[in-house]
Formats: sequence, C-alpha cells, structure tokens
Amino acid sequence: MMNVYNSLSRRMEELKPLADNTIRLYTCGPTVYNFAHIGNFRAYAFEDILRRVVQFNGMKIKQVMNLTDVDDKTIRGANAQGVALTDYTKTYKDAFFADLKKLNIQSAEVYPAATDHIPEMIDLVSKLMAKGVAYQSDDKSVYFKVREFPGYGKLAHIDFDHQQTGQRCAADEYDKENVGDFALWKAWEPSDGPVGWESPWGRGRPGWHIECSAMSMKYLGETFDLHTGGIDNLFPHHENEIAQAEAATGKEFVKTWMHCAHLRVNGEKMSKSAGNFFTLRDLIEKGYTGREIRYVLINAHYRTGLNFAFTALDDARKSLEKIDRCVEQLTKSALGDTAAEAARGTEGAPAFAQKALEEFTAAVNDDLNLPRAFAALFGLVRETNGYLSQSSQSSQKSQSVLAVFRKMDEVLGIIFFENEKAKVEIPAEIQAMLDERAAARAAKNWAESDRLRDAIAAAGWVVKDSKEGQTLTPKA
Repeated sequence: MMNVYNSLSRRMEELKPLADNTIRLYTCGPTVYNFAHIGNFRAYAFEDILRRVVQFNGMKIKQVMNLTDVDDKTIRGANAQGVALTDYTKTYKDAFFADLKKLNIQSAEVYPAATDHIPEMIDLVSKLMAKGVAYQSDDKSVYFKVREFPGYGKLAHIDFDHQQTGQRCAADEYDKENVGDFALWKAWEPSDGPVGWESPWGRGRPGWHIECSAMSMKYLGETFDLHTGGIDNLFPHHENEIAQAEAATGKEFVKTWMHCAHLRVNGEKMSKSAGNFFTLRDLIEKGYTGREIRYVLINAHYRTGLNFAFTALDDARKSLEKIDRCVEQLTKSALGDTAAEAARGTEGAPAFAQKALEEFTAAVNDDLNLPRAFAALFGLVRETNGYLSQSSQSSQKSQSVLAVFRKMDEVLGIIFFENEKAKVEIPAEIQAMLDERAAARAAKNWAESDRLRDAIAAAGWVVKDSKEGQTLTPKA
C-alpha cells in the first residue's frame, strides 16, 4: 500500500487510482525563459521518484508536464532579444529535455506547450464568464472573482476574514499574501510586441494559472488523481487552478496534492546576487556527473528542505563508488547463470537481501521516505560485501541478490550495472588516452597520469583506479 501526504487534507492517505489502475498525474513543468536551475530539478527529481514508486507498486501512470512558453518572463525575454517567442523558448525547451536525460528522469507521457493550447484556454475562460465567476474589467482583461468561489483557499487554508480581497492581480506571479481577483485573460498591450491571440474579449494572451487548468483537464479529465509541484506553487498558482477548474465543471479537480520543499545552497536561498545560483550545466562543467547530482537531489525527504553543497556532491561520488564496487563484484560472481535462473529475479534471494528489499519497499511506500530507502540500500551493500567474502557463493544466489539491486534501482535510477557498461562503445581517442595513462602510472609519472585523467574527464568520461586496473565509464 502506497501512502502519501496530501497537501489538501493535511494528512497521510493511500494513493490508489480512480480508474483503470492508472494514476493520472499532472506536474508543473518549467517556464522556458532560461535554463532550469537545480532548485527546479529538486522538484522534477521528486516527481520522477514518485512516478517510479507508482510503477514499482504495479500501477500504471499517465504523467502530463506542461511547458510554460508564454507568460510575462518569456515575452519580456523574447522582445529584449528581438526574436520570435517560439524561437526564444525553443532554446530552453531543448536544454530542459537534455537536462532531464542527464539526470535519468523518466519522460512524461505528454509535454503540452501553452502556446499549442490557446483554444482550450479561451474555452475555459468562456465557461467561467458564462457562470458569472469571471468578468472583463475596464482594462479589457478578464479576471476571476475570488469571492464568487466559496471553496477558494481550501488548499492553502486561507482565512478570508484576515485577508484583504477585491484588488486585481494582473501579473502572472504576485505577492503570496495578496488574495485578489486574478487574470484569466490578459489584454494585449504594447510591451507584448507581436505576442497575442484573438479572443471574444479582444487580442491578448492567457494568464499563467489558466494554462495549467486547461491543459491538465484536456489530457487527464475534469477530475484526476494527483497534482504535484514545488511548495512555492501551492499558493497562489495551485489554489487558482482549483478555483478555475471547479468553478467551470462543478466537480472535484484533483484528489491528491503533493508538494516538495525548497532547495537551499550552502544554507542560503539560491540567487544570482549571492553567487550560489547553479544550473545543471554549471555543475557538470565543474566535473560532476548527472548521476551524482541526481543522488544529492533525491537523498532527502521531499517535504524537508534540501541543503545543496559541493561537499554533498563529493560525498555522493564516494557513495556511488561503494555501490559500483559491490555491484561489479556481485556481477562477476553471477557470471555463468542460465537464462532460466535469471528469469526468477529476486526469487530465492538470501534472507539478508529479502529483508533489505522489504525495508526498501516499506520506506518508499511511506510517503517516499528516501533516507530510509537509502539506508536499506547501503545495508544491502554491506551484507552483500560480507556474502562475497565467503566461499559459499553460487551463481544463482548472486544473480538473485543482483536482482534485488535492480529492483531498488527501478525507483532510485542511480546504479550502473555491468551489462550497461558493456553496451558503451569507447571512442578510439579516449582509449588511446586511457592506454597512455596506464603507461604513465606504470612509470609512476603521477603528474602525467593526473593530466590524462583530467583530459578524459573533460571529454565526458570518468576513470577509476582499483587493484584490477583502470575502469572507464561515461559521465551520466
């Protein structure tokens, strides 16, 4: 049974599909005005673990992640560069998908872009106008009447008696203390330049909040299982999504809401002015791998703040090396196994491996408790190393333990297995540098050995030294 914390009810609840054994999940994706930073990827990594645990429990998933390619920021950026909005946002869309691949984040089933769904947004705004919960103001924009929706504030648990209301919020993002009527459709103004679409209320473009309501219901239905995002999106963005959707349909919008906490860098809020603002490519340029970064991003409970530091990345590298050494030796012990034995998976695994898998399963099903899940993984590493030191090894037993590692990695996505290494073709120039480095080490020319190691790393490969010699793996 998979239990999660529902931000709406403020309690733990079982996550089970509304229909078809399929969890229908909407995740707030990037606003493609710049390269995504590691704070963004904390949320995307959490959502990746979530979808993996859903599948780990035998359920299907349909995930929709939006791409916000029209809002205040994207328009401002495109006009500043004097390029078309689609050309401006394409750079950051492409970079986003490349970054997801580096972090081994599974692909969502649908990635709808806001600019491809303007008709759906206009239709939703029209329904709200017809129901009397929206109005066109003197500035020609259309606003949602917060006071006309009795359920407004139920996600954020807002006490209206102690809030100022009635003012209008035209900006896509605004003061989180401001409970005002928010823009559904923003009238065109000169600063928008060429960006705009015709509508029943004149030329303009959708507000940020209406985009997610329209796209989520198009692909997942008027009521669906699960909606996630960062805690900063809970109010006003997610609150406004609920109001728009439920006012239009009269139905419950989302059954379960989950939110992950903020990421801080060296204990401070991330900002460019503080010099602690990092994109994924910034960290990779510093020599870290996507696998190491993923390890840090997921190795904390999603509802607790995550403090990101370079020492954590260094520790992640050491931890992954421990896992790699164990899995590598286990794989050698499992050689010679027959296909029939491999097909049995975890069946017949030693008691220590079964216990570790049970602890791991209990942890991930307890609101994605990744710290406990990692404890189970490293308990398995420790016990496996003890098993490998004994003479009572068998190919079949080793294969079953290896299957437990694979089962855990269905959720974690961080373990590099030997058969995956075998599929990687080493370029001739990299192999030549590796051979030169082996010769330098044999001659105890450590300076040359280090130079070649750095050159190989700059080309995208990681060299590790052991008693058996050098091993080479591509940077994840």
